[in-house]
Amino acid sequence: MAEFRVEKDSLGPVNVPANAYYGAQTQRAVENFPVSGLKPWPAFIWSMALIKRAAAEVHLDLGLMEETMARAIMQAGDEVLAGKWNDQFVVDPFQAGAGTSHNMNTNEVIANRANEILGFKLDDPKKPVSPNDHVNMAQSTNDTIPTAIRLGALWRVDELLNRLRSLEQALRAKAAEWDDIVKSGRTHLQDAVPVRLGQEVGAWAKAVERGIEKIEYAAEGLRRLGIGGTAVGTGLNAHPEYHRRMVAKLSELSGLKLYESDDLFESMQSMQDAVFFSGALRTVAQDLIRIANDIRLLSSGPTTGLAELTCPPVQPGSSIMPGKVNPVLAEMLDMAMFHIIGNDTTVLLAAQAGQLELNVMMPIIAHNLFEAMQVMIGSVNTFTDRLVVGLVANRDRAEGWLAKNPILVTALNPIIGYLKGAEVAKKSLAENRSIRDIVVELGYMSEEEAAAALDARAMTEGGIRQGVSGGS
Repeated sequence: MAEFRVEKDSLGPVNVPANAYYGAQTQRAVENFPVSGLKPWPAFIWSMALIKRAAAEVHLDLGLMEETMARAIMQAGDEVLAGKWNDQFVVDPFQAGAGTSHNMNTNEVIANRANEILGFKLDDPKKPVSPNDHVNMAQSTNDTIPTAIRLGALWRVDELLNRLRSLEQALRAKAAEWDDIVKSGRTHLQDAVPVRLGQEVGAWAKAVERGIEKIEYAAEGLRRLGIGGTAVGTGLNAHPEYHRRMVAKLSELSGLKLYESDDLFESMQSMQDAVFFSGALRTVAQDLIRIANDIRLLSSGPTTGLAELTCPPVQPGSSIMPGKVNPVLAEMLDMAMFHIIGNDTTVLLAAQAGQLELNVMMPIIAHNLFEAMQVMIGSVNTFTDRLVVGLVANRDRAEGWLAKNPILVTALNPIIGYLKGAEVAKKSLAENRSIRDIVVELGYMSEEEAAAALDARAMTEGGIRQGVSGGS
C-alpha cells in the first residue's frame, strides 16, 4: 500500500498518510504547527464530535440531508464519541486562531470514516461525504469551538465534583476521629489558644465544601450554548430551527442540562463563562495549596518539627539520607495546583484578547481549561486516597506542645486581667513552668480555681472562663 494518498483543499493537493482518516487541512496544520508535541484533550475531541453527530441528526430531521449520508455521519460521530479514533486527532493546541484546524480535523475524520461506512476507500476521488459541505453543515469554527469548550467542561464536571466530595468526606472522617485531641492553636506561626484537631481539620473539609459550591455555580453559565450563530452570530446558512433543535439534541445525546443562548452574538464574542469557571477552579486550587501546606507543617519533623500528624510512608524520601520520609503527596498537590493557577492565567489572558465578533485564542482556552480539570481530578484523587485516608494523629506530641503553651493564660483575662496575664505568661516562658503553677504561686488564683479555668478542652468550646477575680 502507498505511504501517502493525495487529498485536496482550497489551496491545492496535499500528501496525507495513506491510512489516516484526517485530510488535507489537518495535514497542513500538522506541518504548520509543530509546536509542543501535545494533542487535543479527550474532552475536546468528544465535545466536537458530539456537535457533528447532533448536527447530522438535526439536518436529517429537517429534511436537509439525505438519510444514508446522515446516518453514516452519525455512526462515525458515535465512534469518535466512544474514543475509537482518538489517535486521529493530531493538531497541536498551539494552532490556527479560533480553532479552525481542530474543527477541520474533526470534520475530516468523521467525513472519511462516514465515506468508509458507505463503502468508499479513503483514496476514492468519488467519496460523497464532504468535511465542509456535510459534516460542517450550518456550522462555523466560530460557533462550534465555544460550544465545544462548554460541553467539554460540563462532560467532566461531575467527575471533578465527585473527587472533591471524596476529599471532603475523608477530611470529615478524620475530623470526627480526632475531635477529642486538644492541641495548641497557632496564629502568625506563634502559639495561640487551644483548638481541637477535629476543629482544625473540620475547617479544611468545610473549605472544600465551599469550593464545590463555587464550581457548581460557575458551571451553570457553561450550559448556555451559542451553536447556530455560525460565522458571526447572525446564523447565516443555518435553518431557523437549527439553534433550538441543536441545543435539545445535544442535551438528549449527552445527558447534560443545556440551555439556548439568549444572544448568539454574545455567546460567540465573550469567553466570560469559561473565565468564570476557570476562576472557580483557581479558587479551589489556592485553598488546596493552603491545606496541603498545613499538612506539611503539622507533619514536620519527626523529631525536630511539630510532628502532630504523620503522613503515610509511600516512598523513600531521600537518595542519601536513609530512613527519611517526606510528605510527597502534599508536595504533589501543591505543584498540581500551581499548574492550575497558571492554566487559569492563560485562560484569562486569552479571553480578554477577543476582538469584535470572535475570540481567536479559543484553542488555548480549551486546552488549558481541560488540562486544569484533568490535573485537579487526578491530583485530588491521589491526595485523598494515598495521603488523607492514611493520615495519623500524634496525640502525645500535640498534647505535649499544648502543655508548654503559655498562651493558655488568655483564658484567665476575664479573671485576673490582661496585664497580670502577660506577667504570668512571661514568667512561665522564662522559667519553663506551667501557667497553672505560676498563677497559683503569685496568689492570683487558688489551685482549684486555676485547674477549672485552665481546662483546655473547655476553652475550645468558647465562652468566658469562670473563677475568682484577683483584680486587674
